Amino acid sequence: MTTSSNQRPKRTQRDYTLAFKLGVVQRVEKGEMTYKQAQVHFGIQGTSTVLVWLRKHGRLDWSKPFQHPLMPSSKETPAQKIKRLEKELADEKLRNQILNGMVDIMDKEYGAGLRKKLLIRYVWQAKERKEISLSAACRVVGISRQSVYQAVARMEHRGTELSVIKEWVLYWRKFMPQLGTRKLYKLIKQKLIEHEIKLGRDGFFTYLKSEGLLVKPKKSFIKTTFSKHWMKKHPNLLKEEGLHNAEHVLVSDITYLESDQGVHYLSLVTDSGSRKIVGHHLSLDMRAENVVKALKMAVKDKRYVENSIHHSDRGVQYCSAIYQDELKANGIQPSMTDGYDCYQNALAERINGILKQEFLIYRCKTIEELKVLVDESIKIYNEMRPHLSLDMETPNQVHNRKGQLLELA
Repeated sequence: MTTSSNQRPKRTQRDYTLAFKLGVVQRVEKGEMTYKQAQVHFGIQGTSTVLVWLRKHGRLDWSKPFQHPLMPSSKETPAQKIKRLEKELADEKLRNQILNGMVDIMDKEYGAGLRKKLLIRYVWQAKERKEISLSAACRVVGISRQSVYQAVARMEHRGTELSVIKEWVLYWRKFMPQLGTRKLYKLIKQKLIEHEIKLGRDGFFTYLKSEGLLVKPKKSFIKTTFSKHWMKKHPNLLKEEGLHNAEHVLVSDITYLESDQGVHYLSLVTDSGSRKIVGHHLSLDMRAENVVKALKMAVKDKRYVENSIHHSDRGVQYCSAIYQDELKANGIQPSMTDGYDCYQNALAERINGILKQEFLIYRCKTIEELKVLVDESIKIYNEMRPHLSLDMETPNQVHNRKGQLLELA
């Protein structure tokens, strides 16, 4: 039996491969035919099989089958169109109810007048983009044009009032380009008072964000400690009761820095009480005779002699005879972490991170240039950068005050 050329054999669902389905869907979505025409053209069984494929595999919204964006002509009856429009209107009302409820919650929890402020801001921005008529928008939302103009005038005045803040921020960022918001706010707070500018910390954060002045911290970690060696390791005195409150605790660590000449190593000695970096040395390698130079700089301050604990990791440099002899000569007790555990030397690691993430963020050509950058950075860190752990004082302020108390004692 032969089949007429005007008729196509009926197919079962098993005859429809995924490729076939996708091909039909693509042709319908391109607007070459309607889904009903495709049904007839390909001899597809069922009255809504293609529509099911469109909803499953299509890239357009086929929840409303007659609203094809490329084929706007509709075969809806007046009753069907009214029913669809009523449903769309009900959906839109529900959407508005949800959005209004969200704004009410925000208005209640985050500040009075938030709804009106956001509304006026949106209406004005849309008017500036010529997307809406100001008169029509004000009529719909129930506000007057005068209130919009007054609010915009207040916003512009506020913007002018806050513009001076950018100068203050950029001044501090010259020295500390990665300084965080809370510390910046502490540094400019007195200026705000002097200029009678009312701006809280949250408002300051919002201002920095609007001006593109927020910074993203960079995190990096490279292990520089070799602790599997034969030399003597000392116990962790900071874990023993009472000793972690010793008069002076020095913490030491080594971090790497790079220049165009290669990798270099920065040895740091920090006073744990004041967070002041009291000794540092930059070298081409991590030999003990270079690392100990940072300790020698620190003990020039005689407050550490015969009255301190020196805490470090179990690196070969700190266990070496040359380093331990220097500690012994100054009457300083050695203390070390229990194996390779950076959390037991967290303060030293933190100071490393601050220097690398906030100050030493520019690549130098030579080690001599890098030494200048390190010296400048440590001076700014000690003298200008406030610390949260020091009640927003600088390391130098705390260090000097403790020194004065020692002299009085």
